[in-house]
Amino acid sequence: MRDKIQIWRSLPLGQLAKIQSGGTPDRKNSAYWEGGTIPWVTTAEVNYSTILKSNEKITELGLKNSAAKIFSKNTILIALYGQGVTRGKVGILGIDAATNQACAAIQPKNGLDTWFVYQCLRGSYDSIRSLSNTGGQDNLSAGIVSEIQIPLPPLIEQRKIAAILQTWDYAIEKLEALRIAGERQYSGLADDLIFGRRRNIGARRNWRHRRLGDVTREVTARNVGGRLGRDAVMGVTKANGIVPMRDQTIGADLSRYKVLPPLGFAYNPMRINIGSIALSTLESDVLVSPDYVLFICEKGKLSPDYLEHLRKTHFWAHHINAGGAGSVRLRIYYDDFAALNLPLPDYDEQLAIVEVLDAARRQIDLTETEVDLLSRQKRGLMQKLLTGEWRVKI
Repeated sequence: MRDKIQIWRSLPLGQLAKIQSGGTPDRKNSAYWEGGTIPWVTTAEVNYSTILKSNEKITELGLKNSAAKIFSKNTILIALYGQGVTRGKVGILGIDAATNQACAAIQPKNGLDTWFVYQCLRGSYDSIRSLSNTGGQDNLSAGIVSEIQIPLPPLIEQRKIAAILQTWDYAIEKLEALRIAGERQYSGLADDLIFGRRRNIGARRNWRHRRLGDVTREVTARNVGGRLGRDAVMGVTKANGIVPMRDQTIGADLSRYKVLPPLGFAYNPMRINIGSIALSTLESDVLVSPDYVLFICEKGKLSPDYLEHLRKTHFWAHHINAGGAGSVRLRIYYDDFAALNLPLPDYDEQLAIVEVLDAARRQIDLTETEVDLLSRQKRGLMQKLLTGEWRVKI
């Protein structure tokens, strides 16, 4: 399998497959949609998987009176445009279905294995997206897709390569499903434990409702005298927590920046409602934007780790979105945050709950690590197999 050979020749996809796009029946005509039985796929459903159902369906009348057309099972779909990361994603029909005009339907000709082409396109996501930006073009088109180069090993090798890569996809999909199930379990467990619906953790007492202002304290210290330098400036992100700030976004006057201590929280008062808050797990003080709100938990009253789990519950999302007072606010400052009222266990019970939730979180993190590892290994394997550098045994 590892014997090196000369790289296979490639041809444009347009010479190897029939490429078409779909259409959208008039939304204003209910006869085209109501009671429809024909699956109608959009780019939202094109996500590296076999498509077995669609969120919407159209009628025969809608099909006849639009550019929509039915594509057969095993047709490859590629998203021509879409928000965020959608453009360039691929999927494959597991049913006969129509599509909208934002999907290109690819039907390989004889001598080309459908799943092999699918894997080639899946492995070329970044390069395909870069094609869409050529000359200021924001979207892909059927013409651009037709120019994508596809390697041409013998058909029997195409099938073998596709089967190998599908095995990796199956393993990754199983791990992803396990991660999603773990997230659901963690969310339910956190809601149950933090809001008193489970009673098997520690010696349970009556929980008192406490204002967060009674168990936290605002931090307002600034970097006077320039004690900390530019390398200590951090930002707050929803996905990654406290992360280094890009140098070009750091202001010239570091004395205005606020000092965030270890186990302190920082948030953007204009973005906390979308998750821009994080706990600093760093071992030393760092700097954050002078516009951020900083606070720490009072020792023996509120565990920072407990609050970190609390902020991932449905309670937090509801009350932060409402500013803690039943009305939407553009900015949530410390006084608004401090007014939040919640049932709070004694400190020792907080620590017991944290121990359980930390264990659940670690399991999710381990699964995410496995997904990332397998995904990177598959990318490396694709590079070898799809170029012919590694040959498969037939």
